[in-house]
Amino acid sequence: MTERQRAVTALAAAQWRLALALTAAMMAIYFGFVLLVAFAKPWLGILLRPGLSLGTLLGALVIVAAWALVWIYVRWANTHYDATVASLKDRSR
Repeated sequence: MTERQRAVTALAAAQWRLALALTAAMMAIYFGFVLLVAFAKPWLGILLRPGLSLGTLLGALVIVAAWALVWIYVRWANTHYDATVASLKDRSR
């Protein structure tokens, strides 16, 4: 295996590790919320202020968490992935 192939393989492995970690995080957040809805309905009905229950706040935070995880992936792709691909292209020329 050449050096370039090893670099591409390492980059692909890093991408998969990050993708799996972010997927696991999103699944834990989402299914944690669903389990709260299923088993802790009275707790989610607690009013934090008029018109805002704990369940509504947590539901919104699930959406915010999804956006944050997407931001983490995009940030990694823009800094690490794109830079590595560009350096591999430069080396091959």
